[in-house]
Amino acid sequence: MQPGRDISILIEIMARLRTPGTGCAWDLQQTFETIAPYTIEEAYEVAEAIARGDRHDICDELGDLLLQVVFHARMAEEEGAFAFPDVVEAITRKMIRRHPHVFGPAEARTPHLVKGLWEKIKAEEKAEKAARHGGESPHGLLDAVSIAMPPMLRAVKLQQRAGTVGFDWNDPRAVLSKIREELDELEAEMDRADNGEVNKTEARTAIEAELGDVLFALANLGRHLDIDPEAAVRATNEVLAGSQDRRLMAQVAPK
Repeated sequence: MQPGRDISILIEIMARLRTPGTGCAWDLQQTFETIAPYTIEEAYEVAEAIARGDRHDICDELGDLLLQVVFHARMAEEEGAFAFPDVVEAITRKMIRRHPHVFGPAEARTPHLVKGLWEKIKAEEKAEKAARHGGESPHGLLDAVSIAMPPMLRAVKLQQRAGTVGFDWNDPRAVLSKIREELDELEAEMDRADNGEVNKTEARTAIEAELGDVLFALANLGRHLDIDPEAAVRATNEVLAGSQDRRLMAQVAPK
């Protein structure tokens, strides 16, 4: 078999890897559950290549991510659930439907109008999905946010959804005040632990909860500043990882 530019070649490669008796023992052993972490990892590696601005690596990492799609589709095909062409059909149908201003008569000449149209159509799709489930939505407002997302990204998604029904701050400085409040609560729990007011297990649980509140509030600040908190931390990690040890130590410990 020779490499090529046709997607059918990749699909055939995966089929051969998953063929009992002649395929790859490791590939044959995999399931949706065991492959899912690799799918997430590959998506991160695409993001990393983009951050570096390395077009060659972006191409390479996108290929790895595409392999994940083909892998999942092949396992589904073996179960008789769906196959790769069904995946393609599903996304093309969705994209055409969500862009009636491009493929239909609707008009949306600004990004703001496009977003509004997109959200309206997504709401219609959600209602249709609920109808297929006997009239009940399979997800609540916040339940629809995947638990497999990186924590900071999921925090932002949860905040965005809560904001659609009025649960939001008016400006970034209000969020900053909330962060200070959460930091005070974290310090209070640390003081309780230091003073022996609670046992170690209770102290750790309380401190962990308060630290989670701080991080959640920080993610919210990033959202209000239109800064991706994941990207911000990733950039800092790269700067410090590439700096001299002294600079890194200055960030994590007193002089």
